[in-house]
Amino acid sequence: MQIARDVLEAIGNTPLVELRKVVPSGGARVLIKLEGANPTGSMKDRMAQAMIAEAEADGRLKPGGTVVEYTGGSTGTSLAFIGAVKGYRVRIVYSDAFSQEKADHMRALGAEIVMVPSDGGRMTKKLFEDMIETARQLSQEPGAYWTDQLNNHDHITGYYPLGEEIWTQTDGQVDAFVQSVGTSASLQGVGTVLRRHKPAVELVAVEPAESAVLSGGASGAHKIEGIGTGFIPALWDAKLVNAILPVSTDEAKQMARRLAREEGLFVGTSSGANVVGALRVAERLGAGATVVCLQVDTGLKYLSTDVFKSV
Repeated sequence: MQIARDVLEAIGNTPLVELRKVVPSGGARVLIKLEGANPTGSMKDRMAQAMIAEAEADGRLKPGGTVVEYTGGSTGTSLAFIGAVKGYRVRIVYSDAFSQEKADHMRALGAEIVMVPSDGGRMTKKLFEDMIETARQLSQEPGAYWTDQLNNHDHITGYYPLGEEIWTQTDGQVDAFVQSVGTSASLQGVGTVLRRHKPAVELVAVEPAESAVLSGGASGAHKIEGIGTGFIPALWDAKLVNAILPVSTDEAKQMARRLAREEGLFVGTSSGANVVGALRVAERLGAGATVVCLQVDTGLKYLSTDVFKSV
C-alpha cells in the first residue's frame, strides 16, 4: 500500500509538463512545474514546512507556541496548514491588497488574521513595511515565533528538493530556470541545486515592471501578488542570476488568462509572469534548449480579483 502517514507527506513531487500552445515555434522547449498540486495549492508548502521544522529542531518554536508571519497570502496559508497539522496557533498579518480567497483559506485552516490597510488595493513598499512592522510587534508576545520569511535562510534549503525534482524529471536536460522574486528564496534554492549539477545553467529572475528595483529602477505600485516588495530583499544574491526580466502586471494577467484558455492550466499572476519570462528566454536560447519555470500557485486563489474577469 502507498498511504501517506499524514498530509505533510503529500508536499512535493509535483508534475512537470511541457507548454504546447503559448510557446512560439522555433524557440526552446518550455516546461512548467505544477506546484499548485501541493496540499494548499502553492509551492509555499515546501518553505513553510522547512521553516517550521528547523525552528522546532533548534528550539525557536516550542510546543504550544504561536507562529507569526506577514504574507501576500500563500505563505500564510501554508503556515496555517502546517500549524493545523502540528497544533500551533498561527497569526497572520495580511492586507486588502491581496485576494479574499487567501484570507478565507487561512481562516478555514484556523489562522487568526490581522489586517493592514493598503492604498487602494495596490502593493507598495509602504504596505510591505507596515506589514513587517505589525508582524514584529506580534512577535514580541510570549511564546511567539516569527518565521520572518524575508530574512529566514531556512526556506532557501526548503526549495532544494524542488531543484532535485526538476533535475530528475528533465534527466538533467535543463538550460535555464526562470522564477519571479518575492523573498528570492525559491530562485536561490532551486538555482543552487541546479548549479551543483550543471554550473552552466542560466538562472533568470522575474520582477514587476512597475517596481523593477532589482533592475535598478524605482519602487512602484503593481498587482502581481506575492512578488515585488518594492525593495531589494535581504536574501537576494545578484551574483547568482544571469538576467533580470521586468514583466508588467498586464502581461502577467494576460498570460494567466491565456494559460487557462489555451493550455488548460489555472494559475495566478506570478505564474503568468514566470511564463512571460520563460518565453523570452526560450526565444533567445532557441530550438534544442529547455527552459523550466514554476506554476507558483493555482488560479483558484484569484477568482475574486480581476485576473479572470474578462475570461
